[in-house]
This record gives sequence, structure tokens and C-alpha cells, in this order.
Amino acid sequence: MENLYPYRTLRREIRALRGQSLHTVEEMPGNKPTHKSASKPAQQLLYSEALHHKRLTPLTTNPQTSLPPTEPTTMSDKDHSTTMDRILQEITTVSRRIEGMDASLTSLTLETKSMPSDIPGFQSRVTGLEQRMGSLEAQVNVSQERDQDLLYLRSKLTDMEDRSRRDNIRLLGTPENEEGADMQAFLSSTPPKMTSLDFDPPLEFQRAHRIGPKRGETQ
Repeated sequence: MENLYPYRTLRREIRALRGQSLHTVEEMPGNKPTHKSASKPAQQLLYSEALHHKRLTPLTTNPQTSLPPTEPTTMSDKDHSTTMDRILQEITTVSRRIEGMDASLTSLTLETKSMPSDIPGFQSRVTGLEQRMGSLEAQVNVSQERDQDLLYLRSKLTDMEDRSRRDNIRLLGTPENEEGADMQAFLSSTPPKMTSLDFDPPLEFQRAHRIGPKRGETQ
């Protein structure tokens, strides 16, 4: 962008150059200086020099430089009073908040001071709970042992009941090794064959074994 002198300022200076009466001083060797009105060529020369000088003057791109300086504004008494009132209100609000925080800190301090007096009570309660836990664990161990004893006694009682209700069958004259490897299966199938009866449900034998011969006898 080409730097040009402000148009209005240049016009004012040109008018001043045209309207004013210019006097030139001629100094020639042997002559006294004389004052006379400048001729038209001299005025044009001065105009050209002024124009050339103004064109060489750079302009700033800041638009605020072309504006006339503004006078500093002063705050009125009313505005000053309003500002002071606002500041006082803010200070009052902050003071109230600080007072509330002080009250909260005071209550926290009191609670903190009362905590050491409560600690012995908590310790005694914890000790009592530990003792109760120990006694409960001992009772649980005793109960588990009793449960095991009850299970053993129940199994023995069941076996005795089965023995008391058992019906024994003795088969005589059975050849050796005729039953094979499964004595119970042999006994389940032998009575139906011997009696020609259909047992429904089939006979079940819990135990089966051979009885050895008596002393002095042969079987």
C-alpha cells in the first residue's frame, strides 16, 4: 500500500502556500538583500517541495493516529460513591463468608477434641466383640465335632436296623464254584428256577457268602 499524506492536511497547506505573501531574500555579491514578493514560479517551486516532502512522510496503518487526541475523562463524585458502595458490599459479603467458615472450623475443633474421650469406649467395645468372636468360634468347633459324631451314630443305627430286619436264607448242597464270580446274581436267579415262581420285583440280596464246614464234618 502506497504511503500518502492525508488529503485534508495537504489541502490546508496548499491553501496556506497560495494565500500567504512570500518574501524571498536575494543575496548577490555586492548587493544588499532586498525583500520582494515571490513570483509565481517561486510559489510553484515551494508547492512542489512541500508536496514532495509530504509524500515522503510515511503514514501509520493505525487508524487511531489520524484521530485527534481525546481529553482524559475524570470520574464524577456520583460514580465514585457508587464504586465505593459496591466495594463495601463485596467486603461485607466476604466477611460474612469468613465468619461462617470460622463457625464451621470451631465446631470441627470441638468434635476433634471430644474424639480422644470416646476412644477408650470404642476400645472396650472392640475387646468385648473379640471375646465374643472367640467364644463363638469355640462353639462352632464343638458343634462340628458333634455333627461328625451324630453322622457316625446314624450310620451305625441304620446298619443295626438293617441287620435286625434281615431274613437269612441258607441253601444246602450247592456244588462248589457253581455260583461263579457273582454270588448275589446266582442267588437271585436260583429260587425262581427251583420253585418255578415269578418274583416281582426280583429278589435282592445284600450279602452272600459260603459257610465253611463244621469241624469233623465234610460237606
